[in-house]
This record gives sequence, structure tokens and C-alpha cells, in this order.
Amino acid sequence: MTIQFEAIDSPYLAPTDGSFRIADAPTRHDEEGGKKYWRKRLRGEVKTIAELQRKFYAHDRFSMLLVFQAMDAAGKDSTIRNVLSGVNPAGCDVHSFKRPSSTELDHDFLWRTTRALPERGRIGVFNRSQYEEVLVVRVHPGILDNQKLPHHEDSDAYWSARMASIADQEKHLARNGTVVLKFFLNVSKEAQRQRFIDRLDNPSKQWKFEPNDLRERGYWDDYMKAYESAIAATSKPWAPWYAIPADDKPTMRFLVADIVRRTLEALPITYPSVDAEDAPEFARLREQLVNEKPNT
Repeated sequence: MTIQFEAIDSPYLAPTDGSFRIADAPTRHDEEGGKKYWRKRLRGEVKTIAELQRKFYAHDRFSMLLVFQAMDAAGKDSTIRNVLSGVNPAGCDVHSFKRPSSTELDHDFLWRTTRALPERGRIGVFNRSQYEEVLVVRVHPGILDNQKLPHHEDSDAYWSARMASIADQEKHLARNGTVVLKFFLNVSKEAQRQRFIDRLDNPSKQWKFEPNDLRERGYWDDYMKAYESAIAATSKPWAPWYAIPADDKPTMRFLVADIVRRTLEALPITYPSVDAEDAPEFARLREQLVNEKPNT
């Protein structure tokens, strides 16, 4: 079965040959421009995405899955909100995956995200995803003890097998018309520190801060190793990872929107056309409506 999608080129496209190294991924975009400049460019992308999404929905042959992963305070929520601000809500679903429920733990680790995959014609967004199972769980392997598994071990082979399961599923999805785009919002440790301080200093943002955020920051190096391993293992032409610089939020949002827009433009999507045999009936019904007398 042919896969009808290949990764859109970008300076931030992770290599698809397994050679991704997080040390090579910048946290800042080097093109100049202030906040107004990037916000203006984002508005143009949002408008075009909205137009393309209507055609995508009407075509009803593909679905799109946008996966967002990042360290705390990288800007996942605001990026999703800004990039998809023009999309018809009827054609988009956003799912946020946190600690698994008891029901979810009674299934394999891909079950809960599989249930949330987008239907044809729709855009699905995962704010955190199945990748948590090879990121936070890998950093804290004790979590495996609660997953009711017949066997598990904290070994490179075990995590490689989990990543292979994810990659196999993504290839299956791609074969069947789901366009998978994965975004690692690559924020620096210093930018995260400043954003945590800003949250604590601003009463309207304090609700976003949890003490556990600071505890997880202490595992920064372990998370970077886990991200590097996961991205290297699962970035494929049909399910690419993009390591987007996240230290500047306006730039980050534009870069994500640009990739989404160009991906939609590259798909062979069209508005459905009327069958030739239906055209005379449509013409007759139109004439009927034109000649209909208004109520008096």
C-alpha cells in the first residue's frame, strides 16, 4: 500500500535515518524579526490553514494527527491555540493525555491514544501523547510497576521495543491516510527557568505552576536523553519529527503553522465534484428555487 505523504522539508526536520542528536537542535530561530513581524506572518498562515482545512474536511480521504511533546513551559497549549485558531471546531479535536486511568492501565500502552485518533477529514491534536510512555516513563521506570505488565525491565532493549511499537503503528496509519506530524518544542533550560519565575510572579499565571514541575526539571538531562532516543528512533519520512526552537514563542508558533500549512498544500485534496448524472437534477432544483414565490 502506497504512502501518499513525505515529510515537508525544514531546517528543523529531524533526520529520518536515526541520526538525530539533541545537541544539534537549536532552541532559538536565527532569522531576525520582532514579535509584531512574526505575529503578522502567523496570521497569514492561520488564514491559509483555515481555508485548506475546509477543503481537507470536504475531501474526506485523509486525516491529520499533530503530536506535541515538550518540557514544561515550552508553550504547547498556546501553540496549539494560536496555530489552529482559524480552524472550524467541527473538524478538529484536541486531546491531552496525563496520568493513565485504571481502565487505561488494563490495556496496552497505545490503547488510550488509539481511541482518540482522528477520523477522515478531521485534524486531531495530541497535547502529550503515546510518547510519554518512552519519555516520562523511561525517566521514571518505577511507573512500569503500576502498568500490570506480564514482564518489564528498565533496559535499552525494552525501550527500543516500545518505540518500535509506536513506529509500526505510525506507518500503519500513514498507509491508511493519516498524515502524522510530530513537534518537539525545544525550549532551553534557561528559558524554562525564566518562564517558571514569570508564572510565580504573575497571579493570573500561578495556576499553571505545580511543585512537581520543579522536581521534573531536576531530571533535565535524563529527559534530553529520552527525547533524543525517541526522536532518532521514530522520525520517518511518513511520520516526521520537527525539533522547533521554542525559546521565542511568536517564532515557534509561526514555524509550526508553516509546516502544517505546507503539508496540507502538498496533499492531493479537492472539493468533491457533482456526478455528471446529477447535474441535470441540480439544475432543475436550482430553477425551482429561483422561481419560488416568497411568502406574503
